[in-house]
Amino acid sequence: MFFIPSNDNTKIAVYVLNPNIRKTIVLIHGWPLSHKMFEYQLPSLIQNGYRIISIDLRGFGNSDVTSNGYNYKQFATDLYYVIRSLNLSNFDLLGFSMGGAIVTKYMQLYCGYGVRKLCLLDSAVPSYCETENNPFGQTIESTNQLIDLGYNDRPALNEYFGSIFFYKKPSDAFKNWFQNLNNSASGLGEMASLIALKDEEVFHALKYIHVPTGIFHGKEDKICPFPMAEIMHQNIHTSTLFPFENAGHGTFYDVKDDFNRSLIKFLND
Repeated sequence: MFFIPSNDNTKIAVYVLNPNIRKTIVLIHGWPLSHKMFEYQLPSLIQNGYRIISIDLRGFGNSDVTSNGYNYKQFATDLYYVIRSLNLSNFDLLGFSMGGAIVTKYMQLYCGYGVRKLCLLDSAVPSYCETENNPFGQTIESTNQLIDLGYNDRPALNEYFGSIFFYKKPSDAFKNWFQNLNNSASGLGEMASLIALKDEEVFHALKYIHVPTGIFHGKEDKICPFPMAEIMHQNIHTSTLFPFENAGHGTFYDVKDDFNRSLIKFLND
């Protein structure tokens, strides 16, 4: 692990595996997780000859906790500073959930700088909450209830989030591991970015995506319902939709072998 400063000198934690390999994928985690969520993708990516670069978003994992900047524009700017600092080009970019909204914003703000292929995994796109362009999102009222819960009992918020995350029931040990990942987020970062999830949308950013894009989405997703994937597919003309039966929001674990195979095939085609 090392740190790269963003435009406001916030230190972003960066992790690199297979540093001497040219073929590169950049992984952006979701809310309220960290780079560790991709544990079950790393072996497959390594076996297929990828350099893997992952980061912790500001306020999450080992990155700096700041008093502000928890919005899609700043998260995308942090990503851009990492990409430019590492001199990345012709790389693949994957965003999960809120990370999917962040990489979509990156494609708009920075004209997809350096991206060869884009992967949107159970993404909070075009928005997390209901909007004119996304009637399938969560309601503002239910999200405000989550925000109120988080400001009073953040571990309870994370426990609830974990309870609707997966379609298949994971082991108690796995649930404890996942809860610890969620709890490791800073209170400031987790709650401010939940407000961003409630208020922001990236529908108009979809027209800026011109690279091959894989949309990977669980058909039983209760957090970002599957019809959102169909909206993405309809509005990204270079996209391919990969639906997964028996998968919820946590496709990366619910059907990890099927997902990993589909991801590698999309990247290699």
